[in-house]
Amino acid sequence: MALFDRSRESLLPSFLYAPAAAKSFAGSSSLPASPAAAPASGGAPSFPIQAPKEKIEMYSPAFYAACTAGGIASCGLTHMAVTPLDLVKCNMQIDPAKYKSITSGFGILAKEQGVRGFFRGWVPTLLGYSAQGACKFGFYEFFKKYYSDIAGPEYAQKYKTLIYLAGSASAEVIADVALCPFEAVKVRVQTQPGFARGLSDGLPKFIRSEGALGLYKGIVPLWGRQIPYTMMKFASFETIVELIYKHAVPVPKSECSKPFQLGISFAGGYVAGVFCAIVSHPADNLVSFLNNAKGATVGDAVKKLGLWGLFTRGLPLRIVMIGTLTGAQWGIYDAFKVMVGLPTTGGVTPAPAPTAEEAALKASA
Repeated sequence: MALFDRSRESLLPSFLYAPAAAKSFAGSSSLPASPAAAPASGGAPSFPIQAPKEKIEMYSPAFYAACTAGGIASCGLTHMAVTPLDLVKCNMQIDPAKYKSITSGFGILAKEQGVRGFFRGWVPTLLGYSAQGACKFGFYEFFKKYYSDIAGPEYAQKYKTLIYLAGSASAEVIADVALCPFEAVKVRVQTQPGFARGLSDGLPKFIRSEGALGLYKGIVPLWGRQIPYTMMKFASFETIVELIYKHAVPVPKSECSKPFQLGISFAGGYVAGVFCAIVSHPADNLVSFLNNAKGATVGDAVKKLGLWGLFTRGLPLRIVMIGTLTGAQWGIYDAFKVMVGLPTTGGVTPAPAPTAEEAALKASA
């Protein structure tokens, strides 16, 4: 039981979150076991997510399970919803002579493939980005704890933006390993009509053509696209939301209604998404190019697209798509957290936790 109890300890310094959590953390080095940890009838401990509105112990296994589930819902559903935009963007990147603009791209696809064609590749999109979202949000919370523990309370508070950047980058490395095979099949299905109907026939056909390792041909460009994107997504969101509550909202976050807080999450996410799109766009062009052509290299992509095209081709559409995606993702993620009894993300800058010497002096005063 000692090992089990230690697993219930705070996995992230609570001064990065709400003051209420900070008090709980400051008052005890270990947290009491939650009801979710009670042994089941068979005698083995289980960690179910509590029913909506029940209190989930912060940084417990149930907390991480909730963050993972929220990540699945936020990334998988939103990416699937914008499949038509993604389809046009990929074709503009691959064949700019044919797909010259957003409007003409939609018109050409509608004429050639019909309305149903706009959702080609939705299955690998849903499954791939659900897997990515699970890893992205779950591991982000874990790595924030890990790097905060290394830094210690004072430096973790002082350099919290660096904690956000390091935590999100580490999480995305893992998330992209889960995403890459689905992304490879998705791009091929969307940009090569007749290649396959979707994932079920596209995946085995892709493997027969390029081998299983071919599914990871685009992993380095994918990291190049997604790691800067995710670093910007998390760090800028946390900063933007904090600034909104500090300068634009006349009352403390704790006094704002949950619907209002979710509106702030969406707004902060949308602005963060614009920055994400700009930072990650060159690598997005590379991913589309490499996954569309067998044997293609990064040098081939740069030669064909040119440096200017690498940074700008399809960018306006991607800004709209990623801004909407990121805003919706943070809105859904925080809505899920609220549903299971957790606070929304960001917006609070508590004072650094006192050192042992400071606490002793205060107690003796």
